[in-house]
Amino acid sequence: MNLSVTLNRLRLQNPILVASGTFGYAREMAGAVDFAKLGGISPKTVTRLPRAGNAPPRTVETASGMLNAIGLDNDGIDHFIAHHLPYLRTLPTAIIANIAGKTADEFVEMAAKIGGEPGLAGLELNLSCPNVSGGLDFATDPNVTRKIVADVRAVCPLPLIAKLTPNVTNVVPIAQAAADGGADAVSLINTIVGMAIDWRKRKPILGNVTGGLSGPAIKPWALRLVWNVARNVRVPVIGIGGITTIDDVMEFLVAGASAVQIGTANFFDPTVSTRLVEQLTATCVEFGIKSVPEIVGTLSR
Repeated sequence: MNLSVTLNRLRLQNPILVASGTFGYAREMAGAVDFAKLGGISPKTVTRLPRAGNAPPRTVETASGMLNAIGLDNDGIDHFIAHHLPYLRTLPTAIIANIAGKTADEFVEMAAKIGGEPGLAGLELNLSCPNVSGGLDFATDPNVTRKIVADVRAVCPLPLIAKLTPNVTNVVPIAQAAADGGADAVSLINTIVGMAIDWRKRKPILGNVTGGLSGPAIKPWALRLVWNVARNVRVPVIGIGGITTIDDVMEFLVAGASAVQIGTANFFDPTVSTRLVEQLTATCVEFGIKSVPEIVGTLSR
């Protein structure tokens, strides 16, 4: 069974990837996951300089999901290149780095730096983190999105993925802007802004007050946005949002996603991604599907 997919310049051995922020820098999962089975790994987001992240508490479980307000806690891009990338480039799957900038210029600076490093299959631009001041703004304005992607494309030879936010009235113009700027694909959705309250103390539970909601609770929203973008914008879509079962994977593919990223499920079942690859093969055989692209976007009305 050929499970390979091509997203413009990015070719993956199968459409099952793991989402940034849910898989560490892969080394943490080495004892539980056969990396060779994955379509790709998007390591934790890195920024230009080290970030301490938000004040705790940073996570809270919710009905059918979780809220997080990590705040992009990381040691910076130089540390990533020196300490994490040497390990990541030895892994038998596609490595798609993920960066976030405070400004448009920071995206360009980091992309130019990391684009010259060997061992990467692509670069995901985190234009939509809801837990960082200013981070959400990049993916809410089509003009800003287009310019960042275009400027990054000019200095970075890697295939580019623009990670978009659901926290807008209409994501289609944003996705179109990313495509116009030269993105090879868009990934959506990032988390939905929410909050949790301890009413007895009259206080928010998260130290940041609000956080990003993820997990099965957001899957219907994610499916709608993937479907909407896939039928209106000529750019491959990577679906994210509450994927835990093979039925979830198939729903996203039929809705128009060319690949998917597994996120929150990694926290409660680190082996879920490799199991989904095996189940995808079995499902394709069972239903006579000869290749993944054959079923992408086949939703009928």
